[in-house]
Amino acid sequence: MFTHSVFDWTLIAVYFLSLAFVWARSWGTRPSVEDYLVAGRRVTLPAFVATLVTTWYGGILGVGEYTWRYGVANWLVFGVPYYLGAALFAGFLARRAREAELLTLPDLLERSYGRGAALVGAVAVFVQAAPAAYVLTLGTLFAAMFGGPALPWVIAAAVMSVFYVDRGGLRTVILTDQVQFVLMYGGFIVLLVFLFMRHGGVGFLVPRVPASHFVWHGGNGAAAVVVWYVIALGTMVDPAFWQRAYAARDPRVARHGVLWSIVFWIVFDFMTTACGLYARALLPNLADPVYAFPRLANMTLPPVALGLFYLGMIATVMSTIDSYAFIAATTVGRDLIWRLRRGDPARIPVWSRWGLWLATAWATALALARPSVVALWHDLGSVVTPVLLLPVLLAMARRGLPGPRGALTMMLLPGGVTLGWVLWKSAPAARGVYPLGVEPIYAGLLTSLIAWATTRFIREERVT
Repeated sequence: MFTHSVFDWTLIAVYFLSLAFVWARSWGTRPSVEDYLVAGRRVTLPAFVATLVTTWYGGILGVGEYTWRYGVANWLVFGVPYYLGAALFAGFLARRAREAELLTLPDLLERSYGRGAALVGAVAVFVQAAPAAYVLTLGTLFAAMFGGPALPWVIAAAVMSVFYVDRGGLRTVILTDQVQFVLMYGGFIVLLVFLFMRHGGVGFLVPRVPASHFVWHGGNGAAAVVVWYVIALGTMVDPAFWQRAYAARDPRVARHGVLWSIVFWIVFDFMTTACGLYARALLPNLADPVYAFPRLANMTLPPVALGLFYLGMIATVMSTIDSYAFIAATTVGRDLIWRLRRGDPARIPVWSRWGLWLATAWATALALARPSVVALWHDLGSVVTPVLLLPVLLAMARRGLPGPRGALTMMLLPGGVTLGWVLWKSAPAARGVYPLGVEPIYAGLLTSLIAWATTRFIREERVT
């Protein structure tokens, strides 16, 4: 149990009761398709920044674990690569995405390559968006707070993070994200202030933390760091970025919102990395570093402040789960069911509500089957990015487009190669080594380029 203070438990209870109120308030609403999927395309700059920042930062326990083990390399592995990916999205894609007036990423694929590519893209988006890593994170946090085995808490984490967006759609996601944004930053500000006031700053950390923790690679090989810069290219096909860009009030909000989000991510990463270094200094013999932040807070914070910090961690993860689960849900409702049936568009919110629980079940199963946050990030990013990256970039450039059959080849072949690459490592004969010692994302991207080059020799009509 994380605390015996009634004040801490009251803060947690008020938070969940407020989410129940949001759910009750949305009961009986019948939003239009555009309102449900992209909030009526009226998202302002502050709301855009709050929802994108909170959506993209859910693996908080994984960050604490990685910093405890490797120090500032956390920033150079899980920070800088993704800032660069986000900057590329802002510079080349955000404005064009908003001007396209589409609803989902598979819409772009259908416009450029036909329905087959859109359906394959929808499956890839569903796999990428299902928030398995974050369900695992929140379940682990709940287990640390309440005690007991992780299994029931992983299931509870999934359900408690999505029920309130069932009917309200993206508007509800953005509303709750703005509150979670405040809690997310407030919790770590409180912890960092207490740590600094009690122990001091760099002068306290340097003699108590391994020297390798202040080296850019953290003791890892350069290849283990560089691969994350390639995986981070997946930012340009991250469905959360595209959904927010489609929902922005205008192209300027879409572009500037991403750039401001990068600034806020840098600030938050500074706080989490600093707290991770304090955890290593104060808890050098921690048995399981995944609990670095909870254990650090328990030994540092008084009542109320402790409750606020735990609430900040909960909000950080839940804001990511609800956003990605909603994307996966709408992928089922619109990009799969509606695209196959071409029925009444007004049914899309109903189908998406079914999709929400399907996505929740899939994320929970994946989290239980692969109980490592960093491994989930690595494997899912490695498999999905080669499927979507080149087709999406070509579609936005409107140059070098293959025909429908070529597009399917360019998506299915890399996906099959990278999935086989990932699965091979788990085979007994592989002994934990990838084929040829090559990371799966490199094999997938190379396959994607070869497949695209091959399509240049296939004669077929392009989609216009």
